[in-house]
Amino acid sequence: MAAFEEKTVMVGGARIEYLTGGSGAPLIWLHGSEGNLGWLRLHDELARSFTVYIPTHPGFAGSERPLWLESFLDLSRFYLWIVQELGLSRPALAGHFIGGWLAAEMAAMSPQTFARMLLIDAAGVRPREGEITDIFLHGSEGIRQLSFFDVKQVADYELLFGTKPTPEAREAHIINREAATRYCWKPYMHDPSLPPLLERLRGVPTLIVWGREDRIVPVECGELYRKAIAGSNLEIIDRCGHFPHLEKPAEFSRAIAGFLAK
Repeated sequence: MAAFEEKTVMVGGARIEYLTGGSGAPLIWLHGSEGNLGWLRLHDELARSFTVYIPTHPGFAGSERPLWLESFLDLSRFYLWIVQELGLSRPALAGHFIGGWLAAEMAAMSPQTFARMLLIDAAGVRPREGEITDIFLHGSEGIRQLSFFDVKQVADYELLFGTKPTPEAREAHIINREAATRYCWKPYMHDPSLPPLLERLRGVPTLIVWGREDRIVPVECGELYRKAIAGSNLEIIDRCGHFPHLEKPAEFSRAIAGFLAK
């Protein structure tokens, strides 16, 4: 495993935790609603070519939330401030689920700030058919069952999700769920004003990666992102659910390698 550090940065009076490691141009990885899963095998690969930054979202377990930060748009604006305080120049931006939605909002607000963008099974746009699964109606085990096509394909499943939660882990889960509810509940997991604003991203190279069998965010949403972002590409991974970077790591790495190497 590549060497990485746990650090904090003060932004607007709030202490934000993040992991960082690797060398090269900066890349920011934005986690999903489950919270920061830590330094994953994928991050080892990315760290060979990039200096990787993995913040914990404000209000999620590990990072403080300023009292004024209430909405997803607040979160997106605040993240631009985080990028500024970290002193990053034109970082690449990658995000999964709500992290992908966050990446899209940030890039739409300030397209000149980012070198490129990678969206992975991202929330943020409303499907025309079907719906984004209401994760707040399911317990953690129910969400795990919905998240993967086949958990046997996930090499680190037991490490990440399979062990009996400690009291600290249960508390973190509650904190993360409350934060996700605060940011993503109304309207649920999308921003009606985002699709027309994605036209601003025509100068931001964008790759969209989706698991074909995603039962959380339907693959139609990936197609909507592709149509809305001029010049973007959509890579769909078969026999794969909501976490392609965990469930199909080899296929995922092949899908993103050429894009990130440009």
